[in-house]
Amino acid sequence: MTSASTGAGSQSQTLSRGLQALELLAESEAPLSIADLSTGLGVHRSIAYRILRTLEAHSLVMRDDAGRVSAAPGLAALARGVSRDLQSAALPELTILANELSMTAFIAVWDQHDCVTLVTVEPRHSRTALIQRPGTRHSFTAGAPGIAIQSAVTEEHWNRLAPGQPYRAEAKLARRRGYATSFSEVIDGVGSVAAPISVPGQLPASLSVVYFGSGKDEAAIGARLVDSAGQIETQLH
Repeated sequence: MTSASTGAGSQSQTLSRGLQALELLAESEAPLSIADLSTGLGVHRSIAYRILRTLEAHSLVMRDDAGRVSAAPGLAALARGVSRDLQSAALPELTILANELSMTAFIAVWDQHDCVTLVTVEPRHSRTALIQRPGTRHSFTAGAPGIAIQSAVTEEHWNRLAPGQPYRAEAKLARRRGYATSFSEVIDGVGSVAAPISVPGQLPASLSVVYFGSGKDEAAIGARLVDSAGQIETQLH
């Protein structure tokens, strides 16, 4: 196994490429060929194939009869271990919210410079609900989920956690009213409402819904999310 550098900031190049391969597969809407993977990783096909074989051995990827590669069930087992208590506490509330509001509901968590979707539930009988996949990343500079996470900490605390990233004025407003809103910040014509969740021993998360179009009663949706966030916090404490 090679190393990209030495010292405190050293990284395993092979491991990094394996993780990049998993990210490429997670972001793709269809299985990828070995050629697709080698291009995406910027490596020779033989290197991409060795990485693939290693990931297959751990049940993280699988190939179909045509040799195309997709994520395997082993990844789901790993994902269940991420913020396990938060996922367990949130899932019932997400299901209720999604079906009650006919909107996709999800939990977003802190991940360095971004907030990342952890778990999501789509409404059972809506064909127009937006798809929000687990693992979707959004910058803290756009979208209600990131604003809600910011609002759960003070500006001084935020500056220590994320030096150089601005504490948005919208976060100050969300801190006062308990929920955040955004429209057309991440995707044109798409709105979101989010409320922060306090997670014991961890950085804050947010409970969010996302929808097409304007004209929604954001205050009513926000109040509903604040109530659900409180229910989740009760389960976690």
